[in-house]
Amino acid sequence: MSVQPIITILEKLEKMHKSLLEHAYRKTELVKNNDMEELDQMLKIEQSHVAAIEQLEAQRQQNVMEYFQEKGIAVSNAPTVEELIEAVEDEEERKQLEDVRNRLMKIIVDLKLQNELNQQLIFNSLQVVNVTLNMLRPQQEQINYSDKTVRGGNAPRQSLFDSQA
Repeated sequence: MSVQPIITILEKLEKMHKSLLEHAYRKTELVKNNDMEELDQMLKIEQSHVAAIEQLEAQRQQNVMEYFQEKGIAVSNAPTVEELIEAVEDEEERKQLEDVRNRLMKIIVDLKLQNELNQQLIFNSLQVVNVTLNMLRPQQEQINYSDKTVRGGNAPRQSLFDSQA
């Protein structure tokens, strides 16, 4: 069995992740511009991408398991591409696998960084909203002890030292 079907799946995964990365960049602009309607649409598109990625990943794992079974190699339940690269005998196929894996890993790292930036932007936006809401709400009186409460109301404070003695 050739690893070409697995390489094809990895290339599809690369395209899907690249598309997600482009959406993440666009999402950054939508958050900056406070375009909530467009952001909502973007989230729906991303959900469909994630579902497609999960299907491709399941296919990849199944194909890798079949490859290992055909070769008579025992592997874990979820074999990795690294394990596959080590098992492939053809140098050209090994090189193709390494190239696709490296490109995919770079895109995933970039996607993770961009999503962290988007998360921070959204968190900062929520903080601004909370501060604004707190300024607009009427403030409740503080229930702490004040100077008057400690002295027992408006009674004059008596000194412990009696100066007339």
